[in-house]
Amino acid sequence: MIAYIKGTAVYADEECIVVDNRGMGYEVRTSSATCNQVRTGDEVTLYTYLYVREDMLALYGFLSREELRVFKLLLAVSGIGPKVAASVLSTLSVEDLYYAVISEDARSIARTPGIGPKGARRLIIELKDKLDLADLGTGNEDETPATAAVSEEGSQIMDTMEALIALGYSNGEAYRAVHKVPGAEAMDAEQLLKEALKIIMTL
Repeated sequence: MIAYIKGTAVYADEECIVVDNRGMGYEVRTSSATCNQVRTGDEVTLYTYLYVREDMLALYGFLSREELRVFKLLLAVSGIGPKVAASVLSTLSVEDLYYAVISEDARSIARTPGIGPKGARRLIIELKDKLDLADLGTGNEDETPATAAVSEEGSQIMDTMEALIALGYSNGEAYRAVHKVPGAEAMDAEQLLKEALKIIMTL
């Protein structure tokens, strides 16, 4: 198993990066999120996964271990192969995918080519118990109470989320914005909505 490749990027497009390591060029397939951070001549370290099938041998790699971990989780979802898994991470960042799954925002996930509404719902069902917001390591002490409060039916958290959704934002966008408001659990719905709208405009 190849755990990672370190070398010079000699080529990069939206789907792959060619890394020169001691005179040997490795074609590493990846997400556009990773490709967009790499320029020709950059020294890079890509954490990799070797996909092996009878008719296919492909190396996938990402700049962060967390993106690689989520890629592997996506591969475990029924009907998702490596190309679609990489496409999910091209459509949504790791953080956005967390929020979309936890808030059951199938609409955002379904924007991924090759997923569709049914595939998005299946992905949410299979990943919801495997993704934890604590894994994102945001370090914001105010976020944990806000997360817990989302589950309280009729709370100001839920009222604010519903208001944001009514304004046209997705479940994931609403969940994420409310979750990022420091001290959200201590605010009334009107105040929380104002603060959430300030945040959602920066997402």
